[in-house]
Amino acid sequence: MIKGKIFGYFFVITLVLTSCKTASINPVSKTDIREIINSSEVILVDVRIPEQYEAGTAKGAINIPLAEIQSNLDSLKGKKVVVFCNKGIQADQAMEILKKNGVEAYDGTSLQNVKAIQNEKPSGK
Repeated sequence: MIKGKIFGYFFVITLVLTSCKTASINPVSKTDIREIINSSEVILVDVRIPEQYEAGTAKGAINIPLAEIQSNLDSLKGKKVVVFCNKGIQADQAMEILKKNGVEAYDGTSLQNVKAIQNEKPSGK
């Protein structure tokens, strides 16, 4: 009887652990994210609060604070979007919302990362 209960618990735990994997976000290589950020077809979205955005952002970026991403989905659908914030935490949350709603989104991580990519000199030219 006890062996049956132990097996049952083991089976349930195994089932839960293997079935609760979240959808993975396709990783983008450093080269690809550079091309995406510098593409004229992409929308750069700063998900920080307006005060932070106004203090400085990446070239061409628009401000849609994380709290407003859900209500702005229609304006982002069908477009390539790169999201970023201060350290990448809010960008990760924005990515999750956008991906769940069918938006082609890429994680630019931080403002510093996006600005550094924009300021890189093209290699080999």
